[in-house]
Amino acid sequence: MTNWPSHIIKQLRGINPFDGDCLPSRVPLLGFGRPSLPFPHLFNYKEPLKIFESFYNGSENQDGPEKHNRSLYCAGMAPVLLTRDPAVIKAMLAATGDKPEQFDRDTSPTAGIARLTGQDSLLYANGSLWKRQKRQSAQPFSRSNLFEPVKFQGFELTFRDTVRERLNELRSYYKINDTKVAKVYLEPEIKIVMLEMLVNNFFGAHVSNEEIKERYVPALDFLIDHIIIDTVSPKIHKFCGFLTGQNKILKKSKGDFEELTDIALSGRSEGTGLWRNFESSATNDALRSNIKVFLAGAMEATTSFASWTLSHLSRRQDIQDQIYEEIRDMDDYTPENLRKATVLNRVLEETLRLTPALYFLPRYATQDTWIETNDKRRMLIPEGTHIRLDVWHANRCEDFWGERVTGYPADQFEPKRWEFLADKGIEAKDMLHFGFGHGPRFCPGRSLGLLEVALVVAAVVKIFKFTALNERTEPKAGISTKPADQVMVQVQLREPFEHPVME
Repeated sequence: MTNWPSHIIKQLRGINPFDGDCLPSRVPLLGFGRPSLPFPHLFNYKEPLKIFESFYNGSENQDGPEKHNRSLYCAGMAPVLLTRDPAVIKAMLAATGDKPEQFDRDTSPTAGIARLTGQDSLLYANGSLWKRQKRQSAQPFSRSNLFEPVKFQGFELTFRDTVRERLNELRSYYKINDTKVAKVYLEPEIKIVMLEMLVNNFFGAHVSNEEIKERYVPALDFLIDHIIIDTVSPKIHKFCGFLTGQNKILKKSKGDFEELTDIALSGRSEGTGLWRNFESSATNDALRSNIKVFLAGAMEATTSFASWTLSHLSRRQDIQDQIYEEIRDMDDYTPENLRKATVLNRVLEETLRLTPALYFLPRYATQDTWIETNDKRRMLIPEGTHIRLDVWHANRCEDFWGERVTGYPADQFEPKRWEFLADKGIEAKDMLHFGFGHGPRFCPGRSLGLLEVALVVAAVVKIFKFTALNERTEPKAGISTKPADQVMVQVQLREPFEHPVME
């Protein structure tokens, strides 16, 4: 438990609680000219990227580690450390675990998720409980399991069938033909595809597209919005929900979510979908929290990933055409064939870098802990420190991802930067963008997410040409980041004849 009186005394005496040769600079609680106050409250909780940005206010006049490592230490609070230094982020992620000298995942930003899904999950649990959860739940997501040739072929075909049916429905709904164009919001369509793939293809259920579209996606959308404010101000949120009638919608949405979880779990006894590859003695009740996190979190994260990819491509017709040439004659979407789609893979890497769904990673110091970066810089993190590893701003910082390092400005979408790095002998694993985390708590759904998004993006590019209707798209951040305009595009058929989405 944080020693509040001790923090007050140290703050009054002006003591810097950090130590080492990589010291963060202190951020004042109040100030002028900032995009936001440097902490969440009822009036700014929907703009977390601005909260993080406020930490770097004035840092352009600084040099050294204090430019990228910033701390808030005042008002009796425990220290808060925000860092956009990739080396520091990597060191902290690698030092996360259940040993005394390692960092826990800070659960405070996910309190609302835990109240909705349960605390006994890979997302929320720490220490030995997290290790047990990982052993129970991570196996079906492993690359070796997903991409085993015999298993993968059937899995990939069912994915393609789902994507083909949904995109053909989209084409019919908007009456898109060879000569006409239509204005479409792609993100809502992607959510439906992603949830259907999870429920029917991954878990082997049989839920109609209409029910997913009309019932389960709206329920999850409502609950994901609820999670955010329930984390920031749960008591006020509950009272306001009573006054506005939102609590009734919340109750119904929770009921729909429970039913969807029951549907996902029901295939376990019959060995449907990837349940047939799942070996565990854990009961369904023990797995329930993880299934709920997976349904909501995987839909949210993969929707973010695919939406951002299509949003970026909507402003780059040249890259759309290059991807089309790579996949137009591809009849078998094996991992090997997908790896050969060089432009598509670089687009996915660049999307994860510039617009990561997981825009920050929270950690917590359970005791005074030293970290050391690969270049031998050291920092003492005091006990009780809340750590925010700011992936979003790290990946957009010119010092780490700009022209000098990657050949292109850091804040621009440019897949060729990965070609530039490759020519210098630098691989993606050497330039970490932390799109799926890093270290012991990296996202176990990485392989599945990459497969889903690659299939969806390839399908859209194969059948449609699409162009952004807005000059630029701002990010909207909550549980994940998404394009604020819901990927509003103008679409038309790519070929002047009827042809399936995927052969």
